Amino acid sequence: MSSTTTTTLVILSSSISNPPPLPKHPPSTNPKPSPKHPKSHSHRPLLTTVQFPKHPHKQTQNTSYYAQLASKLAEEAKFDDFFMIVETVGSVDGGLISECVCKGLLSLVESGELRKVVRVLGGFVKLGIKGLVCDGAVFDAVKRECRKGLKCGQLEVVVDLLEVLSGFPLSIEDVLEPVEVIRTCVYKRNPRAAIRYAGLCTRSDEIFCKAILEFGKRGDMASALTVFEASKDNLGCVNMYAYRTIIDVCGLCRDHLQSRSIYEGLSAQNINPNLYVFNSLMNVNACDLGYTMNIYKHMQNLGVVPDIASYNILLKSCCLAARLDTAQEIYREVEDLESKGSLKLDVFTYSTMIKVYADAKMWQIALGMKDKMVEAGVTPNAVTWSSLISACAKAGLVDQAFVLFEEMLLAGCMPNSQCCNVLLYACVQAFQYDRAFRLFHSWKSNSFQITNRNLTQESSQVVPMKVPFKPTTATYNVLMKACGTDHFLAKALMEEMETVGLSPNHISWSTLIGVYGGSGDVKNAVQVLKTMRESDVPPDVIAYTAAIKVCVKHRQLNLAFSLFAEMKKYRIQPNMVTYNTLLRARTKYGSLIEVQQCLSIYRDMRKAGFKPNDYYLKELIEEWCEGIIQDNNRSQGQLKSSNKRDLGGPQSLLLEKVASHLEMGNAEAQSIAVDVQGLTKVEARIVVLAVLRMIKENYNPGDYVRDDMFIILGVQELGTAAEKHQIDVRDTIIKLLRDNLGLEVLTLGPKIPTDIRINVENPFNPHPDLDKTLERSRLPTSPTRRPAVLQRLKVTRRSLYQWLQRKSNA
Repeated sequence: MSSTTTTTLVILSSSISNPPPLPKHPPSTNPKPSPKHPKSHSHRPLLTTVQFPKHPHKQTQNTSYYAQLASKLAEEAKFDDFFMIVETVGSVDGGLISECVCKGLLSLVESGELRKVVRVLGGFVKLGIKGLVCDGAVFDAVKRECRKGLKCGQLEVVVDLLEVLSGFPLSIEDVLEPVEVIRTCVYKRNPRAAIRYAGLCTRSDEIFCKAILEFGKRGDMASALTVFEASKDNLGCVNMYAYRTIIDVCGLCRDHLQSRSIYEGLSAQNINPNLYVFNSLMNVNACDLGYTMNIYKHMQNLGVVPDIASYNILLKSCCLAARLDTAQEIYREVEDLESKGSLKLDVFTYSTMIKVYADAKMWQIALGMKDKMVEAGVTPNAVTWSSLISACAKAGLVDQAFVLFEEMLLAGCMPNSQCCNVLLYACVQAFQYDRAFRLFHSWKSNSFQITNRNLTQESSQVVPMKVPFKPTTATYNVLMKACGTDHFLAKALMEEMETVGLSPNHISWSTLIGVYGGSGDVKNAVQVLKTMRESDVPPDVIAYTAAIKVCVKHRQLNLAFSLFAEMKKYRIQPNMVTYNTLLRARTKYGSLIEVQQCLSIYRDMRKAGFKPNDYYLKELIEEWCEGIIQDNNRSQGQLKSSNKRDLGGPQSLLLEKVASHLEMGNAEAQSIAVDVQGLTKVEARIVVLAVLRMIKENYNPGDYVRDDMFIILGVQELGTAAEKHQIDVRDTIIKLLRDNLGLEVLTLGPKIPTDIRINVENPFNPHPDLDKTLERSRLPTSPTRRPAVLQRLKVTRRSLYQWLQRKSNA
């Protein structure tokens, strides 16, 4: 024992009468310390090695004394000395004064030093002194401090304390509500703390599942999976409830592929899931009708009997897939099972079928399903009425939708916000804007206008009712569409949203852009994008597309294309509507820059994975290209070529070829080779005209044309249909260049001059292997093999110069 500790014991022992002598040190072979070194006693062995007298009476007397001394130390919260005494004497548990120990513990706990509390309570567990901590006052103080520690963010320390408390005869669930600990773990994104805590609880399986679900509700799939894997090791068995919970979490996190992986892992262990796991798996994968049906059939093959929830999920999957026929087959099967008494149709079955018919715009059958539902004794709920109202709203039957709404209120069924939003949307679609605002004001004032049809004369009756729900952001978004072109009213609605505690979302701002555009205020419509950024709502693709639509509608095309460039700057990926709006912005092209602009958007669209219909753009490109010869033929009444039946399909090479050549639009017209391989004769004509128009627009009067222009027709294939097609293309191009444009055209032999560069460095060349083909044509050929002949046309530079001079003079 150290000198400091010895002094403490002496001071405390003065308050106790007749203190017995401390136990002597056992005999040792080492010489006694010299009295000249008073501090040498610090090198004595630990007190835990002290041997007590073997006389029973003396041993009892000494233990009682040290128990009183330890109690006094504990009362003064000097637990380091307390543990030293207890370790020295051995076991003094029976002689400790409980009031003293509890008082010291209470003082320590209320000090708020949780780490010190953990250490002290750990010492009690180590010494086997467990009963005193369960005192009511101490236990209540521990609970308070644990709760306070959670609120202060001391999660790890609280879990450490709970681990120590698990060594005492008490329930961990009684210290803190499990939901408090789990939610704190979720908030802190600390799955390890959740795992430690769940392992301490009596019902670990329930706590593990609760933690998995709470992480899933927060969207933290990774943490949920971590807790799930730990639960398998902790529980030591396959817990179907845990599997069902993690699969449900996959649905919450919109990760249906992960749910399939979990199911496959279960199957790999040759373990058959129960009905609830199968239902959860089907529900999460309801977006994939094929997979859901396969799981349903596999479940039946394993002998697992589906319940009504299984069939409801199948109907939901059919509804999402818009498969009315399959839904009707399943419903007939369910009706047959009900007639045999195997199961009973519930409100979800009828409501789902009503929604199936509503989505198919079969509102009359949907209403008939409601009557059948009432006859079966099933009371429609808010979802049922909402689906019925939606069915009439989608069919444009606004009056019928309001009749159903009144029936819903008279039946005592409280509508929800979605139901009211559907009614508002129906009014907007039917341009009944005043009716929409009347319903909205009735909603806010907790009173609805209802026609009481039970009276002898039809009359309106205002039914006051406390509405438990308030207008949502979607409500205000629909009302903003009812503003038409009144941007002042739309702006006022957005301000009202903020007043009632709602935040305008991207749809709100996009709708405001559309309202400004409807009033012709393009400037303020575009200004909304800047206002969004200032409001910490970065514009998304919907907002930009709305602004681009406004610009296109009011023929401010340069502004529309600049907004598209701004989207790319902020790395916002355009959608199909954005691309189509821009590609259809022009009814004709007037300059090369405009063509290049649209072709760039077209190629960006294809690169993004969209597959547009090229026909509209091809027509505009052809019209622009034919403008080269329209000036010459206008006096003869000949405009552009009307032969468009040979333009090719939507995936033709025409636009790629044109775009490839126009990429050089700002370069000098030199060393030009036009590749028309694989094109029809009409497409080849358009590509040649596109290159000529590019040369014409880039030409400055007085400049010389440095090189000839070559047109590559392809490798000659004698005696085949390809040769006939090549001849047709060649004749069409020669006729175009000679007869229409007055250019000099020569047919070349198999050799190609070495100074010709054919788009070698063009990254957009649709035929990168063309260079290799040309190289092989220059190599010596085998005497036993006929060399390939590459058919080409040459337009002389002199004729090109004369043609450009005529154009510039004109």
